Amino acid sequence: MDDQNKNMLLAFALSLLVLVTWMWFFPPPEPPVRTAETEQTDSVALPPEATSGGAVTADQVAETAAPRVTIETPSLRGTISLDGGRLDDLSLTTYRETLDEDSDIVHLFSPVGGARTPFYAIYGWRPRGALEFENVPGPNTRWEQVGDNTLTVDTPVVLEWDNGAGLVFTQTYEVDAKYMFHITQSVTNNGDARVEMDPYGIVARHGVPADLSNFFILHEGMIQMADGTLTEDDYSVMEEYRRVDREAAPAQITEAAQDGWIGFTDKYWMATLIGMPGDAVTAVSKFVPGANIYQTEIRQPVVAIEPGATVEADSMLFAGAKEWSTIRGYENNLGIESFLNAIDWGWFFFLTKPIFAVLYWINGYIGNMGWSIVALTLLIKSVLLPLAWKSYVSMAKMKELQPEMAAIKERAGDDKQKLQKEMIDLYKTKKVNPAAGCLPILMQIPIFFSLYKVIFVTIELRHAPWIGWVRDLSAPDPSSLYNLFGLLPWDAPEPTSFLALIFIGLMPIVLGTSMWLQMKLNPAPADKTQAMIFGWMPWVFMFVLGGFASGLVLYWITNNIITFSQQYLIMRLNGHKPDLFGNMTSGMRRKKGDATK
Repeated sequence: MDDQNKNMLLAFALSLLVLVTWMWFFPPPEPPVRTAETEQTDSVALPPEATSGGAVTADQVAETAAPRVTIETPSLRGTISLDGGRLDDLSLTTYRETLDEDSDIVHLFSPVGGARTPFYAIYGWRPRGALEFENVPGPNTRWEQVGDNTLTVDTPVVLEWDNGAGLVFTQTYEVDAKYMFHITQSVTNNGDARVEMDPYGIVARHGVPADLSNFFILHEGMIQMADGTLTEDDYSVMEEYRRVDREAAPAQITEAAQDGWIGFTDKYWMATLIGMPGDAVTAVSKFVPGANIYQTEIRQPVVAIEPGATVEADSMLFAGAKEWSTIRGYENNLGIESFLNAIDWGWFFFLTKPIFAVLYWINGYIGNMGWSIVALTLLIKSVLLPLAWKSYVSMAKMKELQPEMAAIKERAGDDKQKLQKEMIDLYKTKKVNPAAGCLPILMQIPIFFSLYKVIFVTIELRHAPWIGWVRDLSAPDPSSLYNLFGLLPWDAPEPTSFLALIFIGLMPIVLGTSMWLQMKLNPAPADKTQAMIFGWMPWVFMFVLGGFASGLVLYWITNNIITFSQQYLIMRLNGHKPDLFGNMTSGMRRKKGDATK
C-alpha cells in the first residue's frame, strides 16, 4: 500500500473511530430512573452548623399554609413563602418544556411538599457567642411582609421578623428584568447588649433532578468560583464528601478573599449564590445524607451589632436561564468574576468560546440560528482557505499521478522496497506531498467537536428553528424515511428508538450525498479493498451522524458543499477537469510515454 493511500485510509479511519467512540460513550440521554433515594424528602435545608430546631416537615408547611409574596417580572413568575422567607416557587416565563405551544413553562424552584423535586433558596443568620438559634431567623421562622406589594423590577419587597428579645431582622428582595436578585439582610439591635452573628444564603436541592442529562461531556451539579478558581462537582462527588463522623453534614469549604459564587447548574438553567464583588465570602458545598439534600452556601464574615445600631449584608442570587448575553452582561456590568464560565465550554474552551461569540454576533444580523450556522461555516472555510489551497492542489496532482503510480506498482510487483523507493522518487520529482490531503480532515476534527459542544450546551440553540420541519437545531432531524418524510400517514419513530437509527431523516441523507461527492474528487485507491471501504465511508457516516443535533449536521453539510466547491474550482484552475462519474482526465497534454516512466 503506498503512503498516500495509507494516509488517506488512516485519516478516514481515525475520523470514523472518533465518531463511533463518541456515540458509544455519549449516547442520547435517557430519562433517569427515579428511585426511593432520589424521591423528594420532607425536610428543609438546615442552616449552617445548626444542631436543633432547624427543620420543618412538609406536613407542617401544608398545615400552616404560609402566606406568599408574588413575583412578577418580564422573565420570572413565582412566589416567596413567608415561612422561612424561602424563595421556593420560580418559573421562567420565556421558556417552555417542549416545542408544543401548550407546553408548560420551565419551573426552576419548587417548594417542599409540591409535585416537583424541592429546589429553593433561603437566607438567615448564624448566631455567635451567647446567642442561640431561636434568637435568629431559620427555616421555620414566620416572616411578615412590610406592605402588600408584588416583587417587580420597580418595586422591592421587604420582610420583617422581631425575635421578641431586642433584635429586628429584615430581608429586602430586589430583582432586575432578567434573573438577578439582590438580597439585603439587616439586623437592628434594640437591646442593651452587643451581639455577634454572620449572614448566610443557601440554595438547596432535594435529591438528584429528574431531568438530569447524565452526559459525560456536560457538567451538572455544584459549580463554584473562588478567587479565579473554578470547581465543578457532580452529585455523586458531593455524596463522597462524607467525613468519618457520618452524623455531621459532610462539606467542602472554600475561602474566597474577594470574589466568590457557588450554586447548582443544569444543562440550561442555574441557581447561584453570589457574594458582592470585592467582598470576602466562604463558599460551602454540602450533602446531607439523612435528608438526601444537596446544599450550597455562601457565608459572610461575622458582624458585631452594638446596642442601637443596624448592620446590613448584601448578596446576589442568580436564578434563571444561562443565556450568553445575560451572563456576560452580569460579568461585565456587575463585576462577577468569570461568570461566563457557568456555561460548560468544555476542554476546547479556547475554540468553543470564540466560535459561539461569532455565531451569536452573526445571528444578531441574520435572526435565524440555522442560517447563522451556514454563515459561520462560510467564515471558517474562508479563514482556512490558504491552508486548504495547498492541500487541494496536492490532491489534484496526486489524482493526476494515478496512472504513473499504477505503473510503478505493476513493475515493482511484490518487491515492497522497490515500490516504496520509486514512489518516493515520484513524489520528489513531481513535488507532491501525499500527506497534504489529510490536512482538511484533521483541521475539521477540533472544530467539529467544538461546534458539537456549542450546539449541545448553549440555550440559544435550544428550540431554535431553521426551515420547515427543522424546528429545533439542538435535536436530531425529525423527518424520517419510515414515513417517506411525512408523505405516509404514520408517525416517524421516536428519536431514542432503534428504528430512528435506521430510518434516518432527510438531512443525514443530504449529508451522505455531499460527503460522497466530495470524496469523488479525491484520488481513488488502487487497491480494490481500499476502494470499497472508501466507497462505503460516506454512507456509514450518514447513519453515524444521523442521530446528532440537526444544527451540527447542517454545519457538516455546509462544510462538505463548500469544500467540494473549493476543491473543484482549485482543480479546474490548476488544469484538471474532475469527472465525478468516471475517471479523472487532465486538461494538460502529457508527453507520450509519461505514464510509464
